[in-house]
Amino acid sequence: MARKLKKTAAKQSLFKRITIAVGKVMLWFLMFSVIWVFAYRFINPPITFLMVQRNWERKADGKPAKIKKEWVKFEEISDNMKRAAVSAEDQLFLKHMGFDIKAIEKAYESNLKKKKKKVIGGSTISQQTAKNVFLWPGRSYVRKGFEAYFTLLIELLWSKERILEVYLNVIEMGDGIYGAEAASQYYYGHSCRKMKRSEAALIAACFPNPLRWNPNKATRYIKHRQYLIMRNMKRLGPLDF
Repeated sequence: MARKLKKTAAKQSLFKRITIAVGKVMLWFLMFSVIWVFAYRFINPPITFLMVQRNWERKADGKPAKIKKEWVKFEEISDNMKRAAVSAEDQLFLKHMGFDIKAIEKAYESNLKKKKKKVIGGSTISQQTAKNVFLWPGRSYVRKGFEAYFTLLIELLWSKERILEVYLNVIEMGDGIYGAEAASQYYYGHSCRKMKRSEAALIAACFPNPLRWNPNKATRYIKHRQYLIMRNMKRLGPLDF
């Protein structure tokens, strides 16, 4: 009887220690993540996990490292680029709190019907920003959970202007090309400050797969996407931040 009581007490003690340890880890993570996200409200992210991964891939292929990026302040980015991004990726960007439930449901239903390896996403600009800045590339339920958490944090701690500014400065827009400024310089030979409506729409048309699609070698599919984005830009109206 005494042995059973000792074993029970030992198990309870071990469970208590594990619970306390897990609680401390969660508390430290919560504190660290909030400080990290709040800091990036004012500090521009110097690099992302995707940039690091892409350079590892280049190294594995025997290619030199390549990161072309140049930060441009929100008010200096062409209004055409902002409108093209919202029109292409997230037309309810100014209305939601980080998640477009209808788009997520639509993507889920479409993926169930098609049953293909290629998964259709329903991510908002806020979700993509959270993923690009704070998380590693890839698809998994664990990463999706962290993505939802960081999306809520940036919606609470950043303004919509800041979310779109960060998004347009870190998003992958080609092989080793990140952000609207680097993309505009590379594809058009001028700053994103002077980007035309057609140019912005063409870059935004390539967002889903920038390593496969190139604005300078636009396929019929990409040109059709460009047309749809330009049409949506007209319907969108002013971006009232």
